Amino acid sequence: MAVTEQEPVAIEGFAGELVEPDHPSYDEVRRVHNGLVDKRPALIARARGTADVVAALNAARVHAWEVSIRGGGHNVAGTAVSDGGLMIDLSLMKGIHVDPAAKTVRAQGGVLWRELNRETQLHGLAVTGGAISTTGIAGLTLGGGLGWLMPKFGLAADNLLSVELVTADGSVLTVSADEHPDLFWGLRGGGGNFGVATSLEYRLHPVGPMITGGLIAHPIEAAGDLLRFVRDFAGTVSDEVFLVAGVVHAPDGSGTPLSAVGVCHCGPLEQGEADLEPLIGFGSPALNMIGPMPYEAVNQMLDDAYPRGALNYWKSVFLSELSDGAIDTMIEQFSSCPSPMTAMIVEHFHGEVTRIAVDATAVPHRQPGFNLVITGEWMDPATTDANIAWTRETYDAFEPYAAHRRWLNYLPAEEADDDGLRAVFGPNYERLVALKSKYDPDNVFHLNANISPVATL
Repeated sequence: MAVTEQEPVAIEGFAGELVEPDHPSYDEVRRVHNGLVDKRPALIARARGTADVVAALNAARVHAWEVSIRGGGHNVAGTAVSDGGLMIDLSLMKGIHVDPAAKTVRAQGGVLWRELNRETQLHGLAVTGGAISTTGIAGLTLGGGLGWLMPKFGLAADNLLSVELVTADGSVLTVSADEHPDLFWGLRGGGGNFGVATSLEYRLHPVGPMITGGLIAHPIEAAGDLLRFVRDFAGTVSDEVFLVAGVVHAPDGSGTPLSAVGVCHCGPLEQGEADLEPLIGFGSPALNMIGPMPYEAVNQMLDDAYPRGALNYWKSVFLSELSDGAIDTMIEQFSSCPSPMTAMIVEHFHGEVTRIAVDATAVPHRQPGFNLVITGEWMDPATTDANIAWTRETYDAFEPYAAHRRWLNYLPAEEADDDGLRAVFGPNYERLVALKSKYDPDNVFHLNANISPVATL
């Protein structure tokens, strides 16, 4: 049920900020990162702590309000906000505590990766975070959490130690391997289906502060040769190396098409230079920005390509292999791209992320290989239909090369059906359904890649 004008706007026990449509900051607060999402909640509850989240959920249960949860607001599907509902906004919850001796960090659900990295890097520590630093820690981690450090240390979810979770009935649980271990399994990759993650605790690792990383770009005419080189080079790299490669547009506003590689080497600087020498020495790059740099800078180097407010429609699929046919399809489709902001990249899965058992967490994608991401992005609303159509057609063109496995946080909202969820969760899907039925039988948390509970008799 939507919040209506007749419903009281006061929420008992809520000490945060309530924002209604006539509030001066309403339009700013309701918007998420993806400008294609333009929804108007009837009420926004900006929580300042866990007690506020409990109060908001209790009010939603009493009044039968539809609930959405906003952490960083970066998820491209835009499910953090709905029309006419109650949005519980965690973006004011920014607490971060690093324990350098224990090599752990606990952070609240509104923290962004650039904010977490800033604190942990004071101690030369880090955990796998988003490839884009403006992403929120909660949504990314609950969806698995791929990023620059995953070959060495696994996913963000693989480094999760505990979660403070508010469940649908307003209970506050500490969830870990020792407390509610079934729920802990599901939180590591099952998305926002089970509750509101008000704080998350991670295991940290020595990283940097200076590492080797950056971008290297070649003319688009060299894309085939570069991507074939990357495919072969990827099979030789150590766990310290994470690669993304593809066809992109120059972020300087010129729209120049390029073939490019982004890289992070989290080991010693001298080893990074040696390990990346084949990549740096290949061909005749138009731009080479690979070298020693702070880890924080690596985590931010793609940010400008994905500005807040740009219109986005993404699709992704794992490839059975980065074959010549898949590379040729990438280049051919890119030539008809309607936007000077869109990119197609492949993310290399190898190392620690692939050594974890398929059923150890809710994330089943543990095979070495490549995940293709088509990031349709544009600024002019008049071109929306053309850009969405191109992204869908391009995705369909990869059908002969697809492994039919999909990454949760890249899944479009309209494809979160049974087929889409089975491609996301694979053999873990039925176990997640049982978990959803136990912890959220009324499907309060359904504005996500939603796992429907089984009705109980």
